[in-house]
This record gives sequence, structure tokens and C-alpha cells, in this order.
Amino acid sequence: MNTQELTALLDRLRAEPHESEWLEFKANRFEPQALGDYLSALANSACILGKPRAYLVFGIEDGSHAVVGTRFDPGAETVKGKEGKNNQLLPLWLSLGLHPNTGFEIHPFSYQGQQVVLFEIHPAFDQPVRFYGKAYIRDGSSKTELARYPEKQRQIWQRRVDWSAQVCEQATLSDLDPAAITKARTEYKTKFPSKRDQVTDWDDGTFLNKTKLTIHGAVTNAALLLLGLPESSSLLSPAVARITWLLKNERNEDQDYEHFEPPFILNVDKVLARIRNLTVRELPSGTLFPMEMSQYDPWVIREALHNCIAHQDYGLCGRIQVVETPHRLILTNLGGFLPGRVETVIEQDAPLEIYRNRFLAEAMVNLNMIDTQGGGIKRMFQAQRKRFFPLPDYDLSQPERVVLNLQGRILDERYTRLLMSRTDLDLSTIMLLDRVQKGQAISASDNKRLKAANLVEGRFPNLVVSAAIAAVTGQKAKHIRDNGFNRQYYQDLIMKLIREHQPVTRDDIDKLLLDKLPEVLSEKQKLSKIHNLLYDLSHQQMLIKNEGSRRFSQWVLLNN
Repeated sequence: MNTQELTALLDRLRAEPHESEWLEFKANRFEPQALGDYLSALANSACILGKPRAYLVFGIEDGSHAVVGTRFDPGAETVKGKEGKNNQLLPLWLSLGLHPNTGFEIHPFSYQGQQVVLFEIHPAFDQPVRFYGKAYIRDGSSKTELARYPEKQRQIWQRRVDWSAQVCEQATLSDLDPAAITKARTEYKTKFPSKRDQVTDWDDGTFLNKTKLTIHGAVTNAALLLLGLPESSSLLSPAVARITWLLKNERNEDQDYEHFEPPFILNVDKVLARIRNLTVRELPSGTLFPMEMSQYDPWVIREALHNCIAHQDYGLCGRIQVVETPHRLILTNLGGFLPGRVETVIEQDAPLEIYRNRFLAEAMVNLNMIDTQGGGIKRMFQAQRKRFFPLPDYDLSQPERVVLNLQGRILDERYTRLLMSRTDLDLSTIMLLDRVQKGQAISASDNKRLKAANLVEGRFPNLVVSAAIAAVTGQKAKHIRDNGFNRQYYQDLIMKLIREHQPVTRDDIDKLLLDKLPEVLSEKQKLSKIHNLLYDLSHQQMLIKNEGSRRFSQWVLLNN
């Protein structure tokens, strides 16, 4: 715009009765961070109000709209870059911080004999505009975080074009994997058992339309993701349809990897097969924790991976990652976490109002892959709680990435003992305790709540799970001791003793096992149980033998 056009525009803006969601006046004060926050807020508000532009004007007094001028010169200002990088010119720093950057123009010009600066801001289009990770909105003439207004957030997302629903013009039904379609039919029947007979009579075209994977027979991007032949993924370009499994060792060195492409309805199982999911044999001191348990609940891994597929921002042209380390799984998908906070999902326990890929999500529901009732994430937390393991840990610090950490080991024995003894604790309390065991910050009010319940100790904010729980666990875990461990556990102990110290006597074996057998058994019953264990190992499994007499036994390995 030339000066004449800018002058006419500012005349119109000053004629507005007051500031609004799409218009902000500033006199002369300038703060880089606040300026970026305003660009985010005004862009998001303009989107909701259907305005073609929003405006931020320096040199005009708020309220009176008097022309006071400004010494602010955006082109001459510099800002220190993130992470201590060299100073950057203000316009560049602002552009780098806005994501997505829908665009803004800076217009310095002379107005009524005074210097003014007008920021012309393009509205958000299909997702909220964030400034260095946070999205803002205008509430009247005030600026605040968008996360506080989920309804406004939803309105912005509703303007988004659903990539998953778009028809892939080059694709036909021949680009879909027959085995994947068969699997889809099976899962659809499981999800809708009342339609089993109808599904059998449908041809593939009818079935795919019914499951909302095709639109009047046309193949969508969602259909190629879930059912497409591996080579059909090139039809989705520039979007990337790939899941990468990566194995790392204790030193964070890559050990192995594999890429998985469509059809995702089949290849999710192949990803799961690569994850080792070792057996955990950890015993918290002073407790009787289950001796053998897989590191991860297969259902939890599957749910997490399906969520990655459903919520990936395929427009960012990246892949879904599953990184396996000796003690945890890290699942990553691109695109921000739409509900804003994990706690929101847990507390509301209701269907999401915002979907990045609504068409894909609905298809995955129809194929029994995810649950739109909003319970999937909550069930993941509940599953980990029942296993006495750390809860899923969502890292939402990066605005365009969701990182989920699943721990495959005990982090804090006190936390584990607490879960074993206090089955009455609600999930929100357990989530707070999980943050404490991981050394993550909690609020002062949450600290008071946990302290009042004697669940944590230490000086805020340096808290730990209360050690007093150990004494409680000694009583509450009695039923676990009464039930004892499984037969294999006792036999493994016997085999280990013989392997390392053969020959061993019956007295040696009794000393090893007597205090580990169920407390409800008498000593005679315990001795009888040990006799049965030895009989099974020697006569049924043929693993050990007695080279001594019945009275003076000398147990050794059979192949010794």
C-alpha cells in the first residue's frame, strides 16, 4: 500500500469506537515478546471473526485515538535469538517465532505530521497461530492464552482443510491391499456385530464407502494410509506415510531399525513385533511385587501407535517414530497436541471436539482401531497404574511435535509401593504422584493437597513420595504374600542354586524357599510343596537328579 492508501486505512481504524479483537493501538512502548504475542492473538481473533486482516498500530493513543507518534523503528531493532544465538533483526525474529506464519506486513509512514507504524496481520487459516510455542487470543481488548478458550480454538480448527478426506486423484481401488481390506472387514464386523451378515454381502466398493474410506468410490488419502499397498504411498507425496522403529542401546547408539509403510492396519502389528518387550524381574525392597511382568502392556503400545497415526500432521511431511531403548519406548508424531493439556483429556473424559484428521479418525473408529469416546488416553493411564509402573509421560514442549514416553521399569520404589497399597487413590492424584517421582514440577496447591494426605514429603518444590507408605505396604501387601509366587518362580530359584553351588542338600533348598512360600501354609505344607517342586524338576522335566541318598541328598544338574 502507498502512503495515501495507508492514511485512508488508518482514518478508518481510528474511526472505530474502541479497540476490539482485531484492532490494537499502542502509543510508543515496545517489547519484543509482547509484540509477538499480539501478532498471534490478532491473527487468531481475525480468523474467528472472519476479518481479512487484523491491525496493530504504534503511535496512536488507546482510548482517545489521538495521534501521538512513535520512535519505534522495527527495521532497526534487534533481538537476541533463542538459545543465546546472535542478535536477529526484529522482523526476522518475529517471523521465525510465528507458526504457522500466515503473514504480516510492517508499514512505517508519516500520518498527520507524526511517525506511525502499522502492522497488517493476516488471519489464521486452518490452525491457531502460535508465537514460540504458545497461541494467544483477544478477549475484548485484552490478550490471553488461547488454551483458556477451547471453543474459540475449535472454531479455528474447523476452518482447516482435512487432508485425510481429500481424494487422491491418481489412486484407484487396485492401489489397495486385498489382505488389508480383508482385515478391515474383520475389524468392522467386530465393531458392529449386528452388521456381520450385511458386510459379507457387500462388494469391496460398497464396503469402503460404508466404512468412510472412499467417497462415492474415490480413494481418499485416509484409505491409502490404512489399506494402501506399500508402493501406493508415493501417491501421497509430498506427505510421508511411514513409521520408523529404531533400537538404541544404553549409550544411545543406534543398533537396528526398520521402516514400515502402508497398509497401516496390518503393519502396526509388524511394528509391535519388532519391540522386544522384555520380561521385568524387579523387586522393590520390602515388598512383594510381581516377579515376572512384560515391560509394556501390548494394548497400551497399540493404542499409542494408533493415536500417532490418527493425529499425525501429514502436511509437515515427516514420519512417525518409535524409538526403543533398554528401559523405555518413545513414540513421536508431528503436529501439536490439540486438547492443549493431557490433564484436560483425563478430566473431561469426553470425545475430542477438535480433530486434525477427522475423516481418518472416523474411519479408524469404524475399523476398531481407536475410540472416539475420548477414553483411549485415560485407559492407557489406568493400565499403567494397574501394573504399578510409571504413567505415560507426554512431552508437549515442542509446538509441532507430540512425544510420548512409556517407561519399562520401576523409577521410584516408594511410588510403586504406594500404588500397591492405596487402591483408593483417584487417577488425578496418581498423576500428581507420578510427576513427583519423575522430578517434574507441581503447583503449590497440588503440593498442599498431597502433603495433607501424607503422600509426599520434603520441602516444596523438592518433593519425594512419602517413605511412610512402606510401613503401610507391609500390612496391605499381606494378601500378595499369602498367595505366593507362581510355580516357575520357585523352580527357577532351585535351578539357579544348583547351577551355581552344586551339589546342594535338601537343607540348602529349604533355607532358600521356606520364607518365600505363602505365609498361610504351615511348615509341613511348605516342606511338602518343596518336595513336589523337586519331584517335578527331576522326574517330569528331567533337569536335576539326586546323587546322594534320600536322607542325605546331593542335588546336581542332570547333564553335569
